[in-house]
Amino acid sequence: MIKEYLLKMKGGAKSPPGVSLIEVLWSWAGAAIGVGICGYLSASYFEPRDLSLIIGSFGASAVLVYGAIKSPLAQPRNLIGGHIIGALIGVACYKLFGATPWMAGAFATSFSIAAMLATKTLHPPAGATALIAVICGKKVHDLGFIYAFIPAGLGALILLIIALLVNNLSKNRKYPEYWL
Repeated sequence: MIKEYLLKMKGGAKSPPGVSLIEVLWSWAGAAIGVGICGYLSASYFEPRDLSLIIGSFGASAVLVYGAIKSPLAQPRNLIGGHIIGALIGVACYKLFGATPWMAGAFATSFSIAAMLATKTLHPPAGATALIAVICGKKVHDLGFIYAFIPAGLGALILLIIALLVNNLSKNRKYPEYWL
């Protein structure tokens, strides 16, 4: 029984093929523009108003929506829905369990995964969005449930718009695979 369990860790599938230089450049351009716009708008408009439009989990979202565009985890429903669900759950867990941060963080992440699976919006970076709502500090905590919409929802929407524009410029790329 233990041997069978350990043999599962051996793997067995073939490593995926590499990508061409042009694919690398398209992914780079999308990420630079998408994250750059969120960062610029955050610095010039949102931060002076005690808001933000950029969170760390957007870096991981950029990997998916510009570099892994065919992945089910990169599709619009997952990107937007995952971040909003993760943020709402993260804020709720902070409000309920914030006196015990390790518990709030564990619940924020685990409940957001369960909710995303149940709603077909699984987006791994949104697990970080939930955790950020707990661990990021007073500035994020003061946002309360607004955090789900600014930065989580609006930032994800900007990443999506840029993904639609950039990923479809190349004749060899198509995004999204589906909407709902």
